[in-house]
Amino acid sequence: MIELGVNIDHIATLRQARRTYEPDPVWGAVEAHLGGADGITVHLREDRRHIQDEDVRRLRELTHIKLNLEMAATDEMVAIACRLKPEMAMLVPEGRQEVTTEGGLDIVANEPRIRDCISRLADAGIQSSVFIDAELAQVEAAARVGARVCEIHTGPYAEAFHKKGRDARSPAVLAEIDKVRAAGAAIIDHGMRFNAGHALNYFNVQPVAALPGIRELHIGHAIVSRAVFVGLREAVGEMKRLMRESAASPHLYG
Repeated sequence: MIELGVNIDHIATLRQARRTYEPDPVWGAVEAHLGGADGITVHLREDRRHIQDEDVRRLRELTHIKLNLEMAATDEMVAIACRLKPEMAMLVPEGRQEVTTEGGLDIVANEPRIRDCISRLADAGIQSSVFIDAELAQVEAAARVGARVCEIHTGPYAEAFHKKGRDARSPAVLAEIDKVRAAGAAIIDHGMRFNAGHALNYFNVQPVAALPGIRELHIGHAIVSRAVFVGLREAVGEMKRLMRESAASPHLYG
């Protein structure tokens, strides 16, 4: 059954706007869990713009569902992950000037480095994931470096969906969802877990959730945005209902 990992980075963004102690990301994780989240995702960035080291430590100690730590492929971040031992560590590209992650990890160009990071994570008993674009060359490279999970970057699909009048049947949208579908099939063929995420929201999530073999979606900004108006439990529950409806009726989106 498809699962939902809720990214709570932007609860910390709101807190850091005032450099205070609220809202507390750990409280957000509990609310997300009560709303039906299967996991919690946080990105500990090198510039610590939102999530802080202490947040990750407390989340590791206090949450009762799986923790996915997004991180750059650096010695510092690998050491933090190996010390805290999240259930999954996802390697992502990271730029200081970007507002959010702008593309997938280029494993093809950085195989030795990423292979080393994944090996160290595996030695610590941590499942490794890589955030990649929907490109077969990147899927094949992920398999070569030993990744257990591939999360496909759905940003291009979401952008096409938004620009084409939110029409899931427009040629541009269908072309992007076909790329995600093909990458997912290759991931599964290589024995890895097929996840997806980035820029998914309440309007565009269902065609992705209906893809064959998809196991988990990671969604943050849209859920936290809706939570401002309806509360986090309700926002998470609504997203999970949409995902499960589409996963149960994939023919409606194929």
